[in-house]
Amino acid sequence: MKVLSVHDLKPEDCLWFTFNGAFDPQAALKSELEPFFDALEEYADGWMPDVVNGKRQRKYARAAIWKALEERRDGDSTAMGLYRTEWPALDSRLKLWLPPRTPELDIIIKVKPLSFFVEAERCRQFIEMVRAWASRHPVSHAKAHSTDDTQFTDSPNFGRDDETRRRDGFDKVYEVFWLNVFGPKLVDTVGRERMLSTPAHRVDELPNGSVLLVTWPTAADFASKEARLAQARAHAHLRPDLDFDTVLRTLHERSAMLAPVEPRFHPDLAPLLSRVVDRAASHVRQRRIAELNAWQPPEPEEWRPADSALPPDVDNLERALEQYSLYAEHLVALLHTEVPSVFDATPESLTDADFYFWREEFPKSRLREAIDEHAVPAIGAYLGEVLVRNLGGTWIPRQKLDEAQVLVGNRVWFPFLRARHYMRSCQSLLDFSLTQLYRVAERHRR
Repeated sequence: MKVLSVHDLKPEDCLWFTFNGAFDPQAALKSELEPFFDALEEYADGWMPDVVNGKRQRKYARAAIWKALEERRDGDSTAMGLYRTEWPALDSRLKLWLPPRTPELDIIIKVKPLSFFVEAERCRQFIEMVRAWASRHPVSHAKAHSTDDTQFTDSPNFGRDDETRRRDGFDKVYEVFWLNVFGPKLVDTVGRERMLSTPAHRVDELPNGSVLLVTWPTAADFASKEARLAQARAHAHLRPDLDFDTVLRTLHERSAMLAPVEPRFHPDLAPLLSRVVDRAASHVRQRRIAELNAWQPPEPEEWRPADSALPPDVDNLERALEQYSLYAEHLVALLHTEVPSVFDATPESLTDADFYFWREEFPKSRLREAIDEHAVPAIGAYLGEVLVRNLGGTWIPRQKLDEAQVLVGNRVWFPFLRARHYMRSCQSLLDFSLTQLYRVAERHRR
């Protein structure tokens, strides 16, 4: 069974749920967990897991769950994964801490995309599931919210170091998310009356003293002005030491950072930059699009007018061309597994190579000596070969590689020099891309 990973889908927001609850160590584990899975199966509307992963994958069933927990048991803990094979994607992990440790039931759920939770009824069922779990397994704090927006909160540290976070936990209301469960200790710290009077979509006092609080009917539109207003009102109510206007302004700033930005990339580099953007974490993707919209690559300087071309100064023209071909083959040998199109020596293969070198952070992940001695000659020769094959170019060999030229129309281009500039840094891979030089040469070939 091939599960659909949240990483298989395009960069997009998820619903992220975290829950760390207690359970009765005196009771049989299966009897403690049966109600947990009852609630999951009743309320997981449209996102129910169909795969259980222990030491191997099995079709979802209670027997598969018990088997996975048994085979993954390691001393005082056990764990398993829950996934889906169809859209929406689900990435979930259930971990149990067992005696002699303090018994804990720890579950993380990510459902992608967040837009799956645009309907109020589906969100209501999710809330009911959490209510059932939190009523039976007391927590100090649990939450469900946009993954992207959560990134801006520094959860679960909230500006604290790891040691302080582990010591203090969620000891005050650092943030109010779309869905929250506040444990009895935190409720008492805030004041039960204040907690229960919070202006919110739903406030439920649970039998164990916890309080379930939901700010807005639906999770997917958390960034709307109305939802942000509700979120700010709840947070400022629970933290009267905070200024409401400041809380609301911060939330609107977060919404602005996530607002969709239309790509308007430099036309020569649009195919490359689209792939660069797709590598960005989804919470910074829109900001990255805006940055690349504003960025303009410098015009290539590695050229001369054809009538100023350096004359060939090699003793054997044919041998020089064979050497360039051999250098280009070195690049094919280096990239052919990761970049199969490199065999084709087309403009598209240049873009694929650009993206590969950028993704691998090649200028800083390889030794500088190896880059200068091997990568630069291979890249330069390959670029030159693409100019020759696709634009009718002609090599003009020189003893110094940086002076070797390819004549295309009324200009000569210096592909080895371009490759040297290209490999200076990771930013140089964009500033001096192979793709852009080709496109400019293409425009000037007549």
